[in-house]
Amino acid sequence: MMSCLHAALLKHNRQAPRYTSYPTAPNFSKTFAVDTVSTWLEGTALDAPVSLYIHVPFCKKMCWYCGCNTKATAQYSPVENYLVHLHSEIAQVSERRGECLTVSHIHFGGGSPSYIKPDDFKALMDHVRMHFNVMPNAEIAIELDPRETTEAKIAAYAKAGVTRASLGVQDFDRNVQEAINRVQPFHLVYEAVKTLRAYGIEAISFDLLYGLPGQTVKTVRDSVSHAAALAPDRIAFFGYAHVPWMKKHMQLIEEEKLPDASQRLELFDAARQILRDRGYVEIGLDHFVRPDDSMATAYKSGRLQRNFQGYTTDYAKTLIGFGPSAISSFAAGYCQNTPDLRNYTECIKAGKSPVAKGIELSNEDRRRRGIISSLMCYGTVNLADYRAKCAGGEENFDAEVNSLKGLVKDQLVSVAGSIITVNKNVPHACRLVAAAFDSYLQPRQQQHTQVA
Repeated sequence: MMSCLHAALLKHNRQAPRYTSYPTAPNFSKTFAVDTVSTWLEGTALDAPVSLYIHVPFCKKMCWYCGCNTKATAQYSPVENYLVHLHSEIAQVSERRGECLTVSHIHFGGGSPSYIKPDDFKALMDHVRMHFNVMPNAEIAIELDPRETTEAKIAAYAKAGVTRASLGVQDFDRNVQEAINRVQPFHLVYEAVKTLRAYGIEAISFDLLYGLPGQTVKTVRDSVSHAAALAPDRIAFFGYAHVPWMKKHMQLIEEEKLPDASQRLELFDAARQILRDRGYVEIGLDHFVRPDDSMATAYKSGRLQRNFQGYTTDYAKTLIGFGPSAISSFAAGYCQNTPDLRNYTECIKAGKSPVAKGIELSNEDRRRRGIISSLMCYGTVNLADYRAKCAGGEENFDAEVNSLKGLVKDQLVSVAGSIITVNKNVPHACRLVAAAFDSYLQPRQQQHTQVA
Protein backbone atom coordinates (compact mmCIF):
# COMPACT_ATOMS: atom_id res chain seq x y z
CA MET A 1 0.00 0.00 0.00
CA MET A 2 2.80 2.39 0.95
CA SER A 3 4.65 1.88 -2.35
CA CYS A 4 1.39 2.60 -4.19
CA LEU A 5 0.97 5.85 -2.27
CA HIS A 6 4.59 6.75 -2.99
CA ALA A 7 3.98 6.17 -6.68
CA ALA A 8 0.86 8.33 -6.51
CA LEU A 9 2.71 11.16 -4.77
CA LEU A 10 5.54 11.00 -7.29
CA LYS A 11 2.98 11.17 -10.09
CA HIS A 12 1.79 14.52 -8.73
CA ASN A 13 5.20 15.72 -7.57
CA ARG A 14 5.93 19.37 -8.34
CA GLN A 15 7.34 22.52 -6.81
CA ALA A 16 5.36 23.99 -3.94
CA PRO A 17 6.14 26.28 -0.99
CA ARG A 18 6.61 24.95 2.54
CA TYR A 19 4.02 27.50 3.70
CA THR A 20 5.61 28.92 6.81
CA SER A 21 3.49 31.96 5.94
CA TYR A 22 0.75 32.91 3.52
CA PRO A 23 1.31 34.74 1.29
CA THR A 24 4.84 33.33 1.10
CA ALA A 25 7.95 35.52 1.18
CA PRO A 26 8.57 35.48 -2.62
CA ASN A 27 5.26 37.31 -2.97
CA PHE A 28 6.16 40.18 -0.65
CA SER A 29 6.36 43.42 -2.63
CA LYS A 30 9.44 45.64 -2.95
CA THR A 31 7.10 48.62 -3.44
CA PHE A 32 5.76 48.09 0.06
CA ALA A 33 5.58 51.37 2.02
CA VAL A 34 8.04 51.11 4.90
CA ASP A 35 6.05 53.66 6.93
CA THR A 36 3.31 51.03 7.12
CA VAL A 37 5.43 49.05 9.56
CA SER A 38 5.51 51.97 11.98
CA THR A 39 1.72 52.09 11.82
CA TRP A 40 1.55 48.36 12.53
CA LEU A 41 3.96 48.73 15.45
CA GLU A 42 1.98 51.60 16.93
CA GLY A 43 -1.18 49.51 16.63
CA THR A 44 0.30 46.54 18.48
CA ALA A 45 -1.72 46.03 21.66
CA LEU A 46 0.15 46.44 24.92
CA ASP A 47 -1.94 43.78 26.65
CA ALA A 48 -1.07 41.05 24.11
CA PRO A 49 2.42 39.50 24.30
CA VAL A 50 4.58 39.55 21.16
CA SER A 51 7.31 37.23 19.90
CA LEU A 52 10.82 38.21 18.82
CA TYR A 53 13.09 36.62 16.24
CA ILE A 54 16.78 37.61 16.28
CA HIS A 55 18.94 36.65 13.30
CA VAL A 56 22.69 36.06 13.52
CA PRO A 57 24.00 35.91 9.92
CA PHE A 58 27.42 34.38 10.61
CA CYS A 59 29.07 31.00 10.96
CA LYS A 60 32.71 29.89 10.99
CA LYS A 61 32.43 27.53 8.06
CA MET A 62 29.81 27.22 5.33
CA CYS A 63 27.89 23.96 5.26
CA TRP A 64 27.09 23.15 1.65
CA TYR A 65 23.48 22.17 2.34
CA CYS A 66 22.67 25.45 4.12
CA GLY A 67 19.76 27.51 2.85
CA CYS A 68 20.06 30.23 5.50
CA ASN A 69 21.01 33.85 5.03
CA THR A 70 24.51 33.65 6.49
CA LYS A 71 28.16 34.42 5.82
CA ALA A 72 31.17 32.33 6.79
CA THR A 73 33.94 34.16 8.59
CA ALA A 74 36.85 32.88 10.65
CA GLN A 75 37.26 36.30 12.28
CA TYR A 76 35.04 37.41 15.15
CA SER A 77 35.33 41.14 14.42
CA PRO A 78 32.48 41.14 11.83
CA VAL A 79 30.23 39.56 14.46
CA GLU A 80 31.20 42.24 16.99
CA ASN A 81 30.44 44.99 14.47
CA TYR A 82 27.12 43.39 13.60
CA LEU A 83 26.06 43.18 17.24
CA VAL A 84 26.49 46.96 17.55
CA HIS A 85 23.98 47.48 14.74
CA LEU A 86 21.67 44.75 16.02
CA HIS A 87 21.53 46.55 19.39
CA SER A 88 20.68 49.75 17.53
CA GLU A 89 17.87 48.13 15.56
CA ILE A 90 16.32 46.72 18.74
CA ALA A 91 16.43 50.16 20.34
CA GLN A 92 15.03 51.86 17.22
CA VAL A 93 12.07 49.50 16.97
CA SER A 94 11.32 49.96 20.65
CA GLU A 95 11.44 53.73 20.26
CA ARG A 96 9.11 53.62 17.25
CA ARG A 97 6.56 51.75 19.36
CA GLY A 98 6.99 54.27 22.14
CA GLU A 99 5.87 51.95 24.93
CA CYS A 100 7.37 48.74 26.23
CA LEU A 101 5.86 45.64 24.64
CA THR A 102 5.57 42.39 26.56
CA VAL A 103 7.41 39.39 25.08
CA SER A 104 6.36 35.76 25.52
CA HIS A 105 8.78 34.08 23.10
CA ILE A 106 12.27 34.79 21.71
CA HIS A 107 14.02 32.74 19.04
CA PHE A 108 17.68 33.15 18.05
CA GLY A 109 18.37 31.83 14.55
CA GLY A 110 21.06 32.07 11.91
CA GLY A 111 23.64 31.39 10.73
CA SER A 112 24.97 30.22 14.03
CA PRO A 113 23.85 32.13 17.14
CA SER A 114 26.34 29.93 19.01
CA TYR A 115 29.09 31.94 17.27
CA ILE A 116 28.39 34.80 19.70
CA LYS A 117 30.79 34.92 22.66
CA PRO A 118 29.28 34.34 26.13
CA ASP A 119 29.63 37.93 27.37
CA ASP A 120 28.26 39.30 24.10
CA PHE A 121 25.22 37.03 24.31
CA LYS A 122 24.53 38.12 27.87
CA ALA A 123 24.85 41.77 26.83
CA LEU A 124 22.44 41.17 23.93
CA MET A 125 19.81 39.61 26.22
CA ASP A 126 20.27 42.44 28.74
CA HIS A 127 19.69 44.90 25.89
CA VAL A 128 16.52 43.08 24.81
CA ARG A 129 15.21 43.21 28.37
CA MET A 130 16.02 46.90 28.55
CA HIS A 131 13.69 47.60 25.62
CA PHE A 132 11.06 44.89 26.05
CA ASN A 133 9.24 43.42 29.00
CA VAL A 134 10.30 39.78 28.75
CA MET A 135 7.88 37.61 30.70
CA PRO A 136 9.41 35.48 33.49
CA ASN A 137 8.03 32.33 31.85
CA ALA A 138 8.94 33.34 28.29
CA GLU A 139 10.33 30.60 26.08
CA ILE A 140 13.77 31.69 24.91
CA ALA A 141 15.09 29.35 22.22
CA ILE A 142 18.44 29.30 20.49
CA GLU A 143 19.76 27.34 17.51
CA LEU A 144 23.16 25.81 18.24
CA ASP A 145 26.00 24.35 16.22
CA PRO A 146 27.39 21.55 18.43
CA ARG A 147 30.86 22.17 16.97
CA GLU A 148 30.88 25.67 18.47
CA THR A 149 28.95 25.02 21.68
CA THR A 150 31.13 25.27 24.80
CA GLU A 151 30.33 25.00 28.48
CA ALA A 152 31.05 28.72 28.91
CA LYS A 153 28.47 29.55 26.25
CA ILE A 154 25.88 27.18 27.73
CA ALA A 155 26.43 28.74 31.16
CA ALA A 156 25.79 32.15 29.58
CA TYR A 157 22.61 30.88 27.92
CA ALA A 158 21.32 29.52 31.20
CA LYS A 159 22.12 32.75 33.03
CA ALA A 160 20.39 34.76 30.30
CA GLY A 161 17.22 32.69 30.66
CA VAL A 162 17.41 30.40 27.63
CA THR A 163 14.88 27.59 28.02
CA ARG A 164 15.18 25.63 24.75
CA ALA A 165 18.16 24.64 22.61
CA SER A 166 17.80 23.43 19.04
CA LEU A 167 20.88 21.53 17.89
CA GLY A 168 21.79 21.28 14.21
CA VAL A 169 22.57 17.58 13.91
CA GLN A 170 21.67 16.91 10.23
CA ASP A 171 23.21 13.40 10.07
CA PHE A 172 25.62 11.24 12.09
CA ASP A 173 27.17 9.31 9.19
CA ARG A 174 30.76 10.43 8.54
CA ASN A 175 30.56 9.99 4.75
CA VAL A 176 27.39 12.05 4.56
CA GLN A 177 28.92 14.71 6.81
CA GLU A 178 31.95 14.99 4.53
CA ALA A 179 29.69 15.29 1.48
CA ILE A 180 27.98 18.35 3.00
CA ASN A 181 31.11 19.88 4.58
CA ARG A 182 29.89 19.43 8.15
CA VAL A 183 31.97 16.84 9.99
CA GLN A 184 30.44 16.54 13.45
CA PRO A 185 31.17 13.41 15.53
CA PHE A 186 28.47 11.95 17.75
CA HIS A 187 30.38 12.77 20.92
CA LEU A 188 30.09 16.52 20.23
CA VAL A 189 26.31 16.30 20.17
CA TYR A 190 26.32 14.03 23.21
CA GLU A 191 28.48 16.44 25.21
CA ALA A 192 26.36 19.44 24.18
CA VAL A 193 23.16 17.70 25.30
CA LYS A 194 24.74 16.54 28.55
CA THR A 195 26.02 20.03 29.38
CA LEU A 196 22.76 21.76 28.46
CA ARG A 197 20.86 19.50 30.83
CA ALA A 198 23.44 19.99 33.55
CA TYR A 199 22.79 23.74 33.36
CA GLY A 200 19.04 23.31 33.54
CA ILE A 201 18.20 23.73 29.85
CA GLU A 202 16.01 20.64 29.61
CA ALA A 203 14.00 21.44 26.48
CA ILE A 204 16.13 20.15 23.62
CA SER A 205 15.33 19.86 19.92
CA PHE A 206 17.30 18.21 17.12
CA ASP A 207 17.26 19.19 13.46
CA LEU A 208 17.96 16.32 11.06
CA LEU A 209 17.88 16.23 7.27
CA TYR A 210 16.97 13.61 4.69
CA GLY A 211 17.78 13.75 1.00
CA LEU A 212 21.48 14.46 1.61
CA PRO A 213 24.20 13.04 -0.67
CA GLY A 214 25.15 9.48 0.15
CA GLN A 215 22.27 8.79 2.51
CA THR A 216 20.75 5.31 2.44
CA VAL A 217 17.93 3.73 4.40
CA LYS A 218 20.54 2.11 6.64
CA THR A 219 22.50 5.28 7.35
CA VAL A 220 19.31 7.23 8.06
CA ARG A 221 18.04 4.54 10.40
CA ASP A 222 21.37 4.61 12.23
CA SER A 223 21.40 8.41 12.48
CA VAL A 224 17.82 8.63 13.72
CA SER A 225 18.43 5.83 16.23
CA HIS A 226 21.48 7.70 17.57
CA ALA A 227 19.44 10.90 17.80
CA ALA A 228 16.55 9.21 19.61
CA ALA A 229 18.99 7.60 22.07
CA LEU A 230 19.80 11.09 23.36
CA ALA A 231 16.06 11.59 24.05
CA PRO A 232 15.48 15.12 22.74
CA ASP A 233 11.96 16.47 23.29
CA ARG A 234 11.57 17.22 19.60
CA ILE A 235 13.12 15.99 16.38
CA ALA A 236 12.55 17.93 13.18
CA PHE A 237 13.26 15.74 10.17
CA PHE A 238 13.41 18.18 7.28
CA GLY A 239 13.75 17.35 3.61
CA TYR A 240 16.94 18.86 2.19
CA ALA A 241 16.08 21.59 -0.31
CA HIS A 242 18.64 21.53 -3.13
CA VAL A 243 18.34 25.01 -4.67
CA PRO A 244 21.73 25.80 -6.24
CA TRP A 245 20.13 28.53 -8.37
CA MET A 246 19.47 30.38 -5.10
CA LYS A 247 22.43 29.25 -2.97
CA LYS A 248 25.63 29.01 -5.02
CA HIS A 249 27.54 27.00 -2.42
CA MET A 250 25.10 24.13 -3.00
CA GLN A 251 26.85 23.66 -6.35
CA LEU A 252 29.66 22.06 -4.32
CA ILE A 253 27.37 19.12 -3.56
CA GLU A 254 27.68 16.27 -6.03
CA GLU A 255 24.17 16.06 -7.46
CA GLU A 256 24.63 12.49 -8.71
CA LYS A 257 24.94 11.42 -5.07
CA LEU A 258 21.63 12.97 -4.05
CA PRO A 259 18.76 10.52 -3.45
CA ASP A 260 16.00 10.83 -6.04
CA ALA A 261 12.40 11.61 -5.09
CA SER A 262 11.46 7.96 -4.60
CA GLN A 263 14.49 7.32 -2.41
CA ARG A 264 13.75 10.44 -0.36
CA LEU A 265 10.32 9.06 0.50
CA GLU A 266 11.90 5.76 1.55
CA LEU A 267 14.35 7.62 3.79
CA PHE A 268 11.54 9.56 5.41
CA ASP A 269 9.43 6.49 6.03
CA ALA A 270 12.38 4.59 7.53
CA ALA A 271 13.06 7.40 10.00
CA ARG A 272 9.38 7.86 10.76
CA GLN A 273 8.97 4.21 11.72
CA ILE A 274 11.92 4.30 14.10
CA LEU A 275 10.66 7.45 15.78
CA ARG A 276 7.18 6.03 16.13
CA ASP A 277 8.66 2.90 17.69
CA ARG A 278 10.59 5.08 20.13
CA GLY A 279 7.33 6.71 21.26
CA TYR A 280 7.52 10.00 19.39
CA VAL A 281 4.29 11.63 18.21
CA GLU A 282 4.21 12.71 14.58
CA ILE A 283 3.32 16.38 14.04
CA GLY A 284 2.55 17.81 10.61
CA LEU A 285 5.01 17.32 7.78
CA ASP A 286 8.28 16.81 9.59
CA HIS A 287 8.15 17.03 13.38
CA PHE A 288 8.28 14.24 15.93
CA VAL A 289 7.81 15.06 19.61
CA ARG A 290 7.62 13.25 22.92
CA PRO A 291 4.04 12.70 24.15
CA ASP A 292 4.56 14.99 27.16
CA ASP A 293 6.04 17.84 25.09
CA SER A 294 4.09 21.10 24.86
CA MET A 295 3.88 20.72 21.09
CA ALA A 296 2.05 17.41 21.48
CA THR A 297 -0.35 19.13 23.89
CA ALA A 298 -0.87 22.01 21.46
CA TYR A 299 -1.52 19.55 18.63
CA LYS A 300 -4.13 17.64 20.62
CA SER A 301 -5.91 20.81 21.70
CA GLY A 302 -6.01 22.28 18.18
CA ARG A 303 -3.66 25.15 19.03
CA LEU A 304 -0.63 24.15 16.95
CA GLN A 305 0.85 27.05 14.98
CA ARG A 306 3.22 27.36 12.05
CA ASN A 307 5.58 30.28 11.50
CA PHE A 308 8.94 31.00 9.90
CA GLN A 309 10.71 28.61 12.26
CA GLY A 310 8.30 25.79 11.38
CA TYR A 311 5.80 24.24 13.80
CA THR A 312 5.59 26.09 17.08
CA THR A 313 3.67 26.55 20.31
CA ASP A 314 4.19 30.31 20.09
CA TYR A 315 0.70 31.83 20.24
CA ALA A 316 1.70 35.48 19.92
CA LYS A 317 -0.20 37.30 17.17
CA THR A 318 2.78 39.55 16.44
CA LEU A 319 6.32 38.44 15.59
CA ILE A 320 9.01 41.13 15.30
CA GLY A 321 12.17 40.14 13.43
CA PHE A 322 15.61 41.69 13.89
CA GLY A 323 18.65 41.39 11.65
CA PRO A 324 19.15 41.01 7.89
CA SER A 325 16.49 38.88 6.15
CA ALA A 326 14.39 38.67 9.35
CA ILE A 327 10.64 38.55 8.72
CA SER A 328 8.05 40.21 10.94
CA SER A 329 4.42 39.17 11.13
CA PHE A 330 1.60 41.47 12.22
CA ALA A 331 -2.16 41.05 12.18
CA ALA A 332 -2.26 43.32 9.13
CA GLY A 333 0.59 41.77 7.14
CA TYR A 334 4.23 40.77 6.80
CA CYS A 335 7.48 42.62 6.20
CA GLN A 336 11.07 41.49 5.68
CA ASN A 337 14.39 43.20 6.35
CA THR A 338 16.92 43.48 3.57
CA PRO A 339 19.03 40.30 3.36
CA ASP A 340 22.09 42.31 2.36
CA LEU A 341 24.29 42.88 5.42
CA ARG A 342 25.90 46.05 4.04
CA ASN A 343 22.54 47.57 3.16
CA TYR A 344 21.17 46.56 6.55
CA THR A 345 24.11 48.22 8.31
CA GLU A 346 23.72 51.45 6.29
CA CYS A 347 20.02 51.64 7.16
CA ILE A 348 20.63 51.17 10.86
CA LYS A 349 23.45 53.73 10.91
CA ALA A 350 21.12 56.24 9.25
CA GLY A 351 18.34 55.50 11.71
CA LYS A 352 16.16 54.10 8.93
CA SER A 353 14.08 50.96 8.90
CA PRO A 354 15.91 48.08 7.15
CA VAL A 355 12.61 46.71 5.79
CA ALA A 356 13.00 45.92 2.08
CA LYS A 357 9.63 44.40 1.20
CA GLY A 358 6.30 43.41 2.64
CA ILE A 359 2.63 42.82 2.02
CA GLU A 360 -0.66 43.97 3.55
CA LEU A 361 -3.20 41.20 3.94
CA SER A 362 -6.58 41.35 2.30
CA ASN A 363 -9.62 39.57 3.73
CA GLU A 364 -9.17 36.96 1.01
CA ASP A 365 -5.54 36.46 2.09
CA ARG A 366 -6.68 35.85 5.66
CA ARG A 367 -9.24 33.27 4.58
CA ARG A 368 -6.72 31.38 2.48
CA ARG A 369 -4.09 31.67 5.19
CA GLY A 370 -6.47 29.99 7.62
CA ILE A 371 -7.18 27.17 5.17
CA ILE A 372 -3.50 26.59 4.41
CA SER A 373 -2.52 26.75 8.08
CA SER A 374 -5.11 24.10 8.96
CA LEU A 375 -3.88 21.85 6.16
CA MET A 376 -0.22 22.25 7.07
CA CYS A 377 -0.76 21.74 10.82
CA TYR A 378 -3.47 19.08 10.82
CA GLY A 379 -3.76 17.72 7.29
CA THR A 380 -7.43 18.61 7.14
CA VAL A 381 -9.72 21.63 6.78
CA ASN A 382 -13.42 22.33 6.84
CA LEU A 383 -13.99 24.91 4.12
CA ALA A 384 -17.38 25.77 5.62
CA ASP A 385 -15.56 27.48 8.48
CA TYR A 386 -13.92 29.87 6.07
CA ARG A 387 -16.95 30.51 3.91
CA ALA A 388 -18.82 31.60 7.02
CA LYS A 389 -16.07 34.02 8.02
CA CYS A 390 -16.36 36.01 4.80
CA ALA A 391 -19.46 38.17 5.19
CA GLY A 392 -21.10 38.65 1.83
CA GLY A 393 -18.38 36.63 0.11
CA GLU A 394 -19.39 34.45 -2.83
CA GLU A 395 -16.21 32.45 -3.26
CA ASN A 396 -16.92 28.85 -2.30
CA PHE A 397 -13.61 27.34 -3.49
CA ASP A 398 -15.30 25.04 -6.00
CA ALA A 399 -12.45 25.52 -8.49
CA GLU A 400 -9.83 24.64 -5.88
CA VAL A 401 -11.69 21.53 -4.75
CA ASN A 402 -12.21 20.49 -8.36
CA SER A 403 -8.44 20.76 -8.96
CA LEU A 404 -7.90 18.07 -6.31
CA LYS A 405 -9.72 15.35 -8.30
CA GLY A 406 -6.48 13.71 -9.38
CA LEU A 407 -5.23 13.56 -5.79
CA VAL A 408 -8.57 12.13 -4.67
CA LYS A 409 -8.52 9.49 -7.41
CA ASP A 410 -5.05 8.39 -6.33
CA GLN A 411 -6.11 8.22 -2.65
CA LEU A 412 -3.76 10.98 -1.52
CA VAL A 413 -6.70 13.14 -0.44
CA SER A 414 -10.35 12.64 0.45
CA VAL A 415 -13.17 15.16 0.10
CA ALA A 416 -16.38 14.72 2.09
CA GLY A 417 -18.72 17.65 1.65
CA SER A 418 -16.76 20.71 2.74
CA ILE A 419 -14.07 18.69 4.57
CA ILE A 420 -10.73 17.97 2.88
CA THR A 421 -8.42 15.42 4.49
CA VAL A 422 -4.91 14.44 3.43
CA ASN A 423 -3.95 10.75 3.70
CA LYS A 424 -1.90 10.52 6.91
CA ASN A 425 0.48 8.03 5.32
CA VAL A 426 1.68 10.70 2.87
CA PRO A 427 1.86 13.97 4.85
CA HIS A 428 3.91 15.59 2.06
CA ALA A 429 0.68 15.78 0.04
CA CYS A 430 -0.39 18.61 2.36
CA ARG A 431 1.79 20.95 0.32
CA LEU A 432 0.01 19.95 -2.88
CA VAL A 433 -3.40 20.64 -1.37
CA ALA A 434 -2.24 23.91 0.19
CA ALA A 435 -0.86 24.99 -3.18
CA ALA A 436 -4.34 24.57 -4.69
CA PHE A 437 -5.54 27.38 -2.41
CA ASP A 438 -2.55 29.65 -3.07
CA SER A 439 -3.77 32.43 -5.35
CA TYR A 440 -0.25 33.85 -5.70
CA LEU A 441 1.53 30.70 -6.81
CA GLN A 442 3.22 30.80 -10.19
CA PRO A 443 4.11 27.14 -10.91
CA ARG A 444 6.48 27.94 -13.75
CA GLN A 445 8.74 30.07 -11.59
CA GLN A 446 11.68 28.18 -10.10
CA GLN A 447 11.19 29.44 -6.53
CA HIS A 448 10.41 26.35 -4.51
CA THR A 449 11.46 22.76 -3.91
CA GLN A 450 9.69 19.61 -5.01
CA VAL A 451 7.07 18.19 -2.68
CA ALA A 452 8.75 14.74 -2.60
